[in-house]
Amino acid sequence: MDEDARPNTGEEASAEAAAPATTAAEAASSPMPPAGPESDDVGDLVEKVAELVDEIAAISDFRNAYRRQFCNLSRRIRLLAPMMEEAKEGPRPLPEASVAALRQLRDALAGAKDLLRLGSTGSKIFLVLQREKIMQTFQDITSRLEQALAGISFDELGISDEVREQVELVHAQFKRAKERPDTSDDILFNDLISVYNSSATAIVDPDILRSLSEKLQLVTISDLNQESLTLHEMASGGDPGAVVENVSMLLKKIKDFMQTQDPVIGISASAANLSPNDNSTFPVVPDDFRCPISLDLMKDPVIVSTGQTYERGCIERWLEAGHDTCPKTQQKLPNKSLTPNFVLRSLIAQWCEANGVEPPKRPAQQSNAPATCTASEHSKVIELLQKLSSQNLADQRAAAGMLRQLAKRSAENRACIGEAGAIPILVSLLPTTDVSTQEHVVTAILNLSIYEENKARIITSGAVPGIVHVLKRGSMEARENSAATLFSLSLVDENKVMIGASGAIPALVLLLGNGSQRGKKDAATALFNLCIYQGNKGKAIRAGLVPILLELLTETESGMVDEALAILAILSSHPEGKAAISSAAAIPILVGVIRNGSARNKENAAAVLVHLCNGEQQQQHLAEAQEQGIVTLLEELAESGTDRGKRKAIQLLERMNRFLKQQSQAQGDAMAQALAQAQTPSQALVQALLADAQLEEPLLPNSSHLPER
Repeated sequence: MDEDARPNTGEEASAEAAAPATTAAEAASSPMPPAGPESDDVGDLVEKVAELVDEIAAISDFRNAYRRQFCNLSRRIRLLAPMMEEAKEGPRPLPEASVAALRQLRDALAGAKDLLRLGSTGSKIFLVLQREKIMQTFQDITSRLEQALAGISFDELGISDEVREQVELVHAQFKRAKERPDTSDDILFNDLISVYNSSATAIVDPDILRSLSEKLQLVTISDLNQESLTLHEMASGGDPGAVVENVSMLLKKIKDFMQTQDPVIGISASAANLSPNDNSTFPVVPDDFRCPISLDLMKDPVIVSTGQTYERGCIERWLEAGHDTCPKTQQKLPNKSLTPNFVLRSLIAQWCEANGVEPPKRPAQQSNAPATCTASEHSKVIELLQKLSSQNLADQRAAAGMLRQLAKRSAENRACIGEAGAIPILVSLLPTTDVSTQEHVVTAILNLSIYEENKARIITSGAVPGIVHVLKRGSMEARENSAATLFSLSLVDENKVMIGASGAIPALVLLLGNGSQRGKKDAATALFNLCIYQGNKGKAIRAGLVPILLELLTETESGMVDEALAILAILSSHPEGKAAISSAAAIPILVGVIRNGSARNKENAAAVLVHLCNGEQQQQHLAEAQEQGIVTLLEELAESGTDRGKRKAIQLLERMNRFLKQQSQAQGDAMAQALAQAQTPSQALVQALLADAQLEEPLLPNSSHLPER
């Protein structure tokens, strides 16, 4: 086993996991540097100590495995407040010994504040994983506070007898706590380490997950979301590597367990709209569909500049909090732009449809566009529409070009043009024979479709047949932009059916096969989105999509491998798609992708093979994949692939193992039968000889035939 793959022991995992979060604990246990001359003023020193006591009193909500220890420390320090209030009015100057004691108390309180803040806002899981560090810090702080209080002279500070008795009681409690330190929960630590070190696919005892959930006080969706966010914030200052991944996986397992207890946890109200009878079998949300921050099924996934995807609301809150790093990778974000992940949103919708879950509704977003146009804007658009409606071809061409540019510039322009009634006029010009006008018109409609409200206007204007007409007969630029327009419109689920029924799919397949590079990209994204609807898959397959996709997989220089595999993965779940892929000799190509492709492409290739290696031709395909050397590749994918890739690889390995076992058994049976057949002629020969001997027995010599001697 590789060293990297070796499971962590409890001590190793604790030390490794503690790394990103130890700063606060180290700060708490480390004495402050000696005070400078400005800190020697007794009044300032007393004020600082009193201020620290007040700040500690304001820290609360210690909902973690060390709640008792944190609460005891906080309570004891709060009892020092009356002493500091009286010390503010005490005699001046103070002897050097009292000043030194106050400095020692100040430093100890500063450390206690850091520790208590860690207990209030830090990751509950990290606190347990670094238990040795935390318990040692508690002991150090307790010892420092006890020593500081032992050096306090109540007479020199002018402390009253009543307050003195209270502080002496606190001092006695610190002394007792120093001599008899608290112990941590070994069962909690060991359970946490066992789950932390387990693989993503390992099955964990539900009783352990229940115990972890209760002891860590991660019992509500709010608890889990806050823990996930805290985890990423604590790691944002360093490079946690596999630690964040392991803790995130642990959180997911706890959440999955909680979902089996309460099936609607972590799912939006719309997505959880199932009958009560379905609750016991509520599907577990795939990891790729969860936001890495909230762990919830994403409603509005967006991509940050590092390429990671998050729920829009979660990553916006992260950025608004002042972070400039990617929560998952900890890379510094070159910019804070958020790009909608339409492909993932479509995949989530497909998964919801396949599992009988209502797709999550995107949160309502306020449009940046004004509700109505200004008078000058409206008049400018009206002037352009008048030219667009004229019979003068040059005016039409110029107006369409201007509207195209205006719609490209801003959401405000797109809203204004749509509200002015431009869309029906533009749609009426789609069949024009003037190439430039047609290019301007279809591109203007594309730009307008970006604004959500315009999508409905375009559909109700009957634009789809005209767009398909351009897709079939327009110039290459017009075909490219008509494909992009169909993709934009298909983002609304109900439009997928209409577009599929319009004859668009064969034209998109044709563009994918013989279009420009940009045209192929636009066609691929449109086909991917349309084929999420089950009824469109058959249309695409019958239009000859599968051979084109496989050809693109072999042409790595085409830059279309990602898109081709993503579409192929969707089609392979359809019976006709599975048959078409099987008949196209795709196994060697798919194995080649698993051998040399990117992580995402390996995942999709494995997904296609899972569908192919199931059903009537399962053994044929498994045998062919084995000949291509897939077993070692699947073992590597199961070890280091994406979460989905690992699951697909494990599925294929299980099927391959069963196939090899059956093959071995069949070979054994065949060998036994061959041996049996090889023995049969020998046995027949022996029997024949015996029969001959019996027939000739009367001819054998006997005593009467012997000659005389």
